[in-house]
Amino acid sequence: MDAIVVGAGFGGMYAVHKLNEMGLSVAGFEAGGDVGGVWYWNRYPGARCDLMCVDYSYGFSDALQQEWTWSEQFAAQPEILAYANFVADKLDLRRHFHFETRVTGATWDAEANNWIMITDRGDEIRATYCIMATGPLSIPKDPEFPGLETFEGEVLRAAKWPHTPVDFAGKRVGLVGTGSSGIQIVPVVAAQAAEFHVFQRTPSYTMPMRNTALDPDYVTELKRNYPAIRAVARASHLGGVRPVTSRPFFSITPSQRQRVMEDAWARGGLDFLGLFSDLLTNPEANEQVAEFVRGKIAATVNDPATAEALKPRGYPIFARRPCLDTGYYEAFNLPHVHLVDCIKHPIERVTAHGITTTAGTVALDTLIVATGYDGLSGALLAFEVAGRDGHTVREKWAGGARSYLGLMMAGFPNLFMLCGPNGPAALANIITLDEQNVNWICQLIDHMRTNSIASVEPQPAAEDAWMEQVFSLAELTLVSKANTWYVGANVDGKPRGLSMYTGGFFKYNETCTNVALRGYDTLRFA
Repeated sequence: MDAIVVGAGFGGMYAVHKLNEMGLSVAGFEAGGDVGGVWYWNRYPGARCDLMCVDYSYGFSDALQQEWTWSEQFAAQPEILAYANFVADKLDLRRHFHFETRVTGATWDAEANNWIMITDRGDEIRATYCIMATGPLSIPKDPEFPGLETFEGEVLRAAKWPHTPVDFAGKRVGLVGTGSSGIQIVPVVAAQAAEFHVFQRTPSYTMPMRNTALDPDYVTELKRNYPAIRAVARASHLGGVRPVTSRPFFSITPSQRQRVMEDAWARGGLDFLGLFSDLLTNPEANEQVAEFVRGKIAATVNDPATAEALKPRGYPIFARRPCLDTGYYEAFNLPHVHLVDCIKHPIERVTAHGITTTAGTVALDTLIVATGYDGLSGALLAFEVAGRDGHTVREKWAGGARSYLGLMMAGFPNLFMLCGPNGPAALANIITLDEQNVNWICQLIDHMRTNSIASVEPQPAAEDAWMEQVFSLAELTLVSKANTWYVGANVDGKPRGLSMYTGGFFKYNETCTNVALRGYDTLRFA
């Protein structure tokens, strides 16, 4: 093949389409049974995108934009998966993919200038170019405490939810994990279970989503204005149209700040995220906004002890992934919903019939595990990738992920990453970023084919300079100050550090564009 694409999420789907459009022979490989990426697997109750549908959708094809109609501002998992299937049908993408097929090894053949890919079905495929579209969140992480395999009840993983409905009626249910998935699960399961225990170690900041249905008149306006909306998104810091401001926190009076925050809270979480320009650089401003949110928790949750345990402390607001919810805090007012504070009473182990903490054992029929992912770098470390001279990605990343632009790595010719570590990754609108990454990679491949160039990789000095910029920018933001998957803190033994580019999507895109305009002078061709 000319090209291999690993992953059939939104990045992989667009990569297959673009490469095929260029006339390349392309094969895609996907561990799941169909397209959709994380949305193929994430079918847990309450699963919903916390980006507006106008941002979480493709902008490269006006035909797709005009034919597809979203029903809500924040789409639920079934609608997102239906959208992925719609795109796959319209672009005839499935004929290029091998589903239920996992890539288990990749080796660079320097003599032939191509990659040898091995799958769990025993296939061996050679391709000139390899695009890793495995996404920042694709390797689920089980909890660290022992005994999970001994539990005799039902174990459900948020990241690999069953494809058939799960009935919680009359059951004693436990949930471990209160990140974005857990926060979405709580209100739905709370409405069904007989008893529901939520095991929380680190509370998250979450704000009301205030989702709304999209009426036909608005949809007509939206479709008419898609080109302008996409142009604004591509020129923005986030790569999307979420509200933002240039207003620093202390530029207005305390009473004005209070009114602004109250108004944004009433409108919904996305408005709240973009209220002040310096929330991730000014610790004093950040703490005052955090205290406002803590006040909202206290005003919502009836039991003072539960409210206090739900209040995040010890890290800046928005340094962990900001969450949006529908009825999360309100669920803890139900008499059968119980918060287990695992800071005060850590989990010791899972038993055959429940979970034991230092305070005792909670009997459970069903255990839901929502403990997140080995983010950003996990997918490329999940199998052996050997580049030039047999050196592996695992060796290269022993001290933390390193790349050039989050797209390429020195020592790994013709290997490209979408939404990779050291790019904007989770700090930008992912579909805008996927489109930008694919377009840049395909432009480079076209340059190589036009000029009969066999291989490309970054110059080591260029990679070093990019990583220095990534680390320097990370020191300026409070995002690096929380123990999150952003910095690798959720995986034992993983090197710590904020490995994402925090300069914003627009600056990142500008940097990538300039590399191409300079004739790719930071790359090594052979």
